[in-house]
This record gives sequence, structure tokens and C-alpha cells, in this order.
Amino acid sequence: MATLRELKGRIGSVASSEKITGAMKMISSAKMHKAEGALQRLVPFRSQIETIIGNVLGSDAQFSSPIVTEPSEVRRLAVIVWGSDDGLCGAYNVNIFKHLAAYIKSLRKDLGNDFDIDIIPVGRKIARAVTALADGSRIHVAEAPQGIDSKSDGAVVTEFMQSLEKDFLAKKYDRIDTLYMKFYTAGRQRPLASQLLPVQPQTFAGTASQATGRPYLFEPSPNAIFNSVLPMFLMAVMQDIFTENRASEQAARVMAMQAANDNAKNLLDSLQLEYNKLRQQSITSELLDIVGGQVRD
Repeated sequence: MATLRELKGRIGSVASSEKITGAMKMISSAKMHKAEGALQRLVPFRSQIETIIGNVLGSDAQFSSPIVTEPSEVRRLAVIVWGSDDGLCGAYNVNIFKHLAAYIKSLRKDLGNDFDIDIIPVGRKIARAVTALADGSRIHVAEAPQGIDSKSDGAVVTEFMQSLEKDFLAKKYDRIDTLYMKFYTAGRQRPLASQLLPVQPQTFAGTASQATGRPYLFEPSPNAIFNSVLPMFLMAVMQDIFTENRASEQAARVMAMQAANDNAKNLLDSLQLEYNKLRQQSITSELLDIVGGQVRD
């Protein structure tokens, strides 16, 4: 049975842990709200680009672009998967890993087995996890891009997207997919996998249908505008993915710290109750000894 001194020490340790998890929750919450604000600021830019592309596609002109053309055969496919660089975010990376494993199975089911898959991890934690999926023959884990991590933004993200576009145009990859944790609310994030390159025409189906019938004069040609704006759309998509991943990671960390904080509180209450009982027993025992000594006198 623990002594009063031991219980007091344990109560102090748990109380310190509760303060630490509470502080970490507040920090993660602030970072999540910052990323959420960045997401909201990205919406008008991406919406405007989609509107421009929709207006162009709504015309009667013919369009062609090397980043829209579907390959006749997929021989090598890249899956870029986003995770976290840091821990203490609960099952965040585990959920992404499970979804990646299921997504690779679905790719094999849809496209067959006669093609290679390169997994490109973004984030130190997920980079360690995906090594378990490499089979040494058809599934490979590419080295994490230099200078790219889950916190990258701005010019670094733009450079990363440009390098992916170059790899696709150089036929290094016939198709490039993305897999990341999409942010909906602070309490809801879901893994999302989608095709990045080549850009699928149905991506703009909604905006194109809305633009049909509107009179526009294009200068230069609609195809030139389309090919100029499409890379900007890809930049917006990539920036959106990085920001979504950042917000989702911090949201997962907030939930993990909240759970740890609640567990610390419950343990602290339990230890405090045990301490009070033991202290009461000690006081009662001392009183009985005093009363017993007086009776003997």
C-alpha cells in the first residue's frame, strides 16, 4: 500500500502532466486556427481560377494540354502521401497509413498489377511508416523530397509542384495521385485520395456547365488561356493540400491532448481521493492512540 508521501509525489507528477497537456492543447489549437484561416484565404483564389477555366471550357473552342492528356497505359504511378513531422497527434499517421494501404489495393484492382507504384512521403513520421508497404518489386518508397516537410508553404510548395509537373511531362510518371487528411472541422478530418496529374476534365465539369451560353471574347486564344491558367490551378491545389494537412494534424493533436488532459484529471481525482482516505485513516489512528493512552492513565 502506498504511503502518504508516495501518493503526494504521484499527485504532483500527474498535476504537472495535466498542466503540460493543457498548454500543448492551447498551442495546437492556436496553430489549427491559423491553418484554418489560411485555408479560408485560399478559397477565393482557387474559386477564381476554377471560374476562369470554367468560362474557357464553356466556349466552343478546342483544347489540348499535356497535363490533361490521359496516358494510353499506366506503367509507373506515384502516390504522394502527407503525414506529420512530429508526434503526439494520436492515431493521425496510423489512419493515413491504413488508408494508403487500402488505396494501393484499390489501384491494383482497377489498373491491374502490371505497373510500378512509387510512394512519395511528406512528413518524417509517415516516411517511417510507409517503408512497411515496399515489396521490393512493384511498390517502392521514394526518398522524401529535400527541403519539403509537412510545414512547408509558399515558394517551397510552388517549387515542389513544378518538380512534379516536370516529372510527369518527362514521362517519369504516367500518373500522380495524392493522399492526405482533409480538414472539415476541428473534430472531423477524413483521409482523401485523388488524381493530381493528369488533370481530369470532370474536375471542372460544374464550373464549365455554369459558364455555358455566356458571351466571352478571349484574348489570346482560349487554348492559350487554358494552358496558362491550368498550372496556376495545380499550384492552388497543392497549396490547399499542404494547408489542409497542417490544419488536420493540429486538430488531431488538439484531440489527443484533450484526451490526455482528461485522463490526467481523472487520475488526479482518483489519487486525491485515495490520498484523502489514507490521510483520514492516519488521523483516526492517531486519535485512537491518544484516546487509548488517556484511558490507560
